[in-house]
Amino acid sequence: MPNDQSLAGLVTRAHDGDQQAWNTLVERYSPLLWSICRSYRLAGPDADDVSQNVWLILAGRLDTLRNPAALPSWLATTTRRECARAWRATARSQTAVPMPDMENIPDPLAKTAEQQLLAAERHAALHQALASLPPDDQRLISLLIADPPVPYAAISAELGIAVGSIGPTRARCLDKLRRDPALAALIDAPGQMPEREPRPQPTAR
Repeated sequence: MPNDQSLAGLVTRAHDGDQQAWNTLVERYSPLLWSICRSYRLAGPDADDVSQNVWLILAGRLDTLRNPAALPSWLATTTRRECARAWRATARSQTAVPMPDMENIPDPLAKTAEQQLLAAERHAALHQALASLPPDDQRLISLLIADPPVPYAAISAELGIAVGSIGPTRARCLDKLRRDPALAALIDAPGQMPEREPRPQPTAR
């Protein structure tokens, strides 16, 4: 796959018929669609239908998407619209059951969708920034965030670096990530990447 994993690059290549680019977009933003479906209490076949409809609509409109950066917002808006349509279809089939007006999304749901959208954008930006790091740095970050945690001694043996150099190397990696253009627009948003861990203070005797 070409190295350009930016949103604009993926949209352009998907529009040009690159199946791998399309698959990457689907993989990257499907969690956003599913989380919005859950906020509307849609699951199973109903959520499947909504998700499929959204991707079909996007496939037919890629050539009209002038601003690729707006894709996550477009996906969120279109998913909410399709969820509302699914609710109305359910209301018509179950007329005895009163259904809420889903066109007027309650504030909690709208707020949740915005949070989900921001989380998806952060995830995509972080994924792109990590991919830009040298392979050794990528391996170090992967080991440092592994669950369960990997002891520094094991990381040292795995990567062939001194235990004492892991902390400084980690700091340099985080600095590189903070300076990456993919994260620049999101770095000051709520829930941003944590600052460096403070050095432990000496304990008073």
